[in-house]
Amino acid sequence: MTYYSKNEQYLDSQAKRESNARSYPRRIPIAIREANGIYVTDVEGKVFIDCLGGAGTLALGHNHPVIIEAIRKVLDDKLPLHTLDLTTPVKEEFVEELFCSLPDEFAKKARIQFCGPSGSDAVEAALKLVKTATGKRSMLAFQGGYHGMTHGSLSLMGNLGPKKQITGLMPDVHFLPFPYNFRCPFGVGGKEGCEIGQTYIEQLLDDPESGIVPPAGMIMEIVQGEGGVIPAPDMWVREIRRMTKEKGIPLIIDEVQTGFGRTGKLFAFEHSGITPDVVVLSKAIGGSLPLAVVVYNEDLDTWNPGAHAGTFRGNQMAFATGTATIKYIKENDLVIHAEDMGSRLVSQLRGIQAETNCIGEVRGRGLMIGVEIVNKQYVVNRVGQNDLAHPKLASRIQQECFKRGLIIELGGRHNSVIRFLPPLIITADEIDTVSTIFLDAVKQAEASINSCLVQEV
Repeated sequence: MTYYSKNEQYLDSQAKRESNARSYPRRIPIAIREANGIYVTDVEGKVFIDCLGGAGTLALGHNHPVIIEAIRKVLDDKLPLHTLDLTTPVKEEFVEELFCSLPDEFAKKARIQFCGPSGSDAVEAALKLVKTATGKRSMLAFQGGYHGMTHGSLSLMGNLGPKKQITGLMPDVHFLPFPYNFRCPFGVGGKEGCEIGQTYIEQLLDDPESGIVPPAGMIMEIVQGEGGVIPAPDMWVREIRRMTKEKGIPLIIDEVQTGFGRTGKLFAFEHSGITPDVVVLSKAIGGSLPLAVVVYNEDLDTWNPGAHAGTFRGNQMAFATGTATIKYIKENDLVIHAEDMGSRLVSQLRGIQAETNCIGEVRGRGLMIGVEIVNKQYVVNRVGQNDLAHPKLASRIQQECFKRGLIIELGGRHNSVIRFLPPLIITADEIDTVSTIFLDAVKQAEASINSCLVQEV
């Protein structure tokens, strides 16, 4: 086995052997030697605060003791590691813990489908489920949405980049406006913009000349993640649920990134008090190991045996670590902690917004937070949207954070939203450290960009 002493050596080797589709190493040039909690250490011995957290997968951070204990117990007890969809006591305990965590109104009529290990596969299963149950073909999705990278889920994506060169995507997908207050699709914003969007969607669904055949289902994120950390207002969510229920459209809530405490509720749909028809879960549900499921109303359970399968849908170790994670989150009030730490971080980021010149908005829920980086030379564009995106500066801020030992990610329109997804175990002192690093990074990035502009002039 080859061991190098420098990050650069690993990155060079990776670049020579891995696909050109690799993404994170291009922005986060690191080779990780070890990890613990919210910290990772590279091969050169430098320690970083990890506010990416496996894109929201690591609810308890890296190598949490309850996760290690769960893995060791599976190995020590000689439990099977792979069982397809055959059941085991470990699987049964996981299902029981999951169902006990769901709101009673949803759980009492719920069925579960175990999928391949990615959220994308669970989304594909959800699509097949509602199409089978309704006998209809079209799907409703939202601008800015993200549901995965497989063919069907990619068809539901708002971001054009990954789908531009892909032909033959799933047909009959229709995109609806999402309530993005900072960049209101109707150029209005606020409550009025939200109400216009609701009216538009309802009229579209009622209009016999809309061009959209009656849909098999609607899929949405309560907080759009990759789209720029955009929380949907609770009232808007309730109105969407009312419309879909009245019109017999199954509502799929994608909780792949928001599930299990991330937004300050165990599930993001709980903020609005709705009961969805289908919930898609992955990432944190596996306790850092690959796992994905669809939980849905039993009335939709009309598909035939084998209608959706996957060789690795019986990951016993992930069931064990998933059960341990869910229990720990509930027993240690991490949902409340995530809400408190998220509020603390948002407050400090808004303070940084006041001290600097490039932050258009700080938003999010719980420990799912976005900072929109803008070019304030431009106040408004022709449809009334706020300050224009500044991807170059956002990238520079990310680089400056990395230099200072903070790992963050970018997303949103034009990759101009800085995203914070730290493990739910992050402490108040660590939040303060993150904010201090971020302030220094923003100031340095602004100075660098301004210096470049002066030189160009």
